[in-house]
Amino acid sequence: MTHIDELATIGTSTWLDDLSRERLDSGNLRELVSTKSIVGVTTNPAIFASAMSSGTSYDAAIADLKEKGVKADEAVYSLAVDDVRNACDVLSDIFEKTGGRDGRVSIEVDPRISADAEATVAQARELWAQVDRPNLMIKIPATKGSLPAITDALAAGISVNVTLIFSVERYAEVIAAYKEGIRRAAAAGKDVSTIHSVASFFVSRLDTEVDKRLELIGTDAALALRGKAGVANAQRAYALFTKECGAGSDLPEGAQVQRPLWASTGVKNPEYPATLYVSELAGPDTVNTMPEKTIDAVLDQGNLHGDTLTGAGEQADTVFAELGAVGIDFDDVFAVLEREGVDKFVAAWEELLASMVDRLS
Repeated sequence: MTHIDELATIGTSTWLDDLSRERLDSGNLRELVSTKSIVGVTTNPAIFASAMSSGTSYDAAIADLKEKGVKADEAVYSLAVDDVRNACDVLSDIFEKTGGRDGRVSIEVDPRISADAEATVAQARELWAQVDRPNLMIKIPATKGSLPAITDALAAGISVNVTLIFSVERYAEVIAAYKEGIRRAAAAGKDVSTIHSVASFFVSRLDTEVDKRLELIGTDAALALRGKAGVANAQRAYALFTKECGAGSDLPEGAQVQRPLWASTGVKNPEYPATLYVSELAGPDTVNTMPEKTIDAVLDQGNLHGDTLTGAGEQADTVFAELGAVGIDFDDVFAVLEREGVDKFVAAWEELLASMVDRLS
């Protein structure tokens, strides 16, 4: 049994936070599934920007698209859809064995429309139809503007990965959007047991922003709290999950729980253990999507010590109270992180589009 298998026995599924045509064509993704117990894949605009802007794996497909006169944005999604569809096929056996719980692959809507719910749900429907695989998830950001799109997509029977969640307060809104979407799906006669969702919390980015502010404050009390915000925030989110989505929750009969997913789990500070956001965020009904470097660190080091989520909410609240006492303004922190999160994905997308324009010209 590997440490990834051990993590699964605790209740956390491990998904790879990366995808490229090279991984698919070389058989690397299939190998990761068979040798490293990877049971899902997530993508985002930055991942596709990196994949499509380097190497030669996409050259033949881009040449074909150029011959057809396809525009840059259509070309990008054509390539991404093909990659995600093929990844879904690689993971189809896991999807079947887990009853749809794992074996999932996520593709994200255009980040430039995150404030437009109508455009977001329209693209979610389009991507769902284009990939045409039951183990697909459509990533929709948890911005105020996109919350109605989350509900509408779920109501239409689309499985959704809600991304870019930073605060527990926004997470409460995401849970409400999920429940309403599932209720609407059930009322429309859809089989809600086939509609799955995860709620993706970004972990390391919170520590990066809070640590920077703690260092500016500079007191011993402030400096002692570095590296604690990300884990505590996720533990607080898990406490809300168990309250709102646990036994006795008001979901329709047969509905799936919306599992918390820990994203951005590669440590940004080299002084922190490489497995920090894995070992401290292990627990039932969760997903951890990791870059391969973090997966390898877990396989090599382990450092797991059982369920570190259940019952951790009170201690996490204490950490947040201490952070507030030394001067951390979390309302501002979360606003900055959400804005920067969207901006980073928009920048990656626009960089990719500019690169594709050049390659198609």
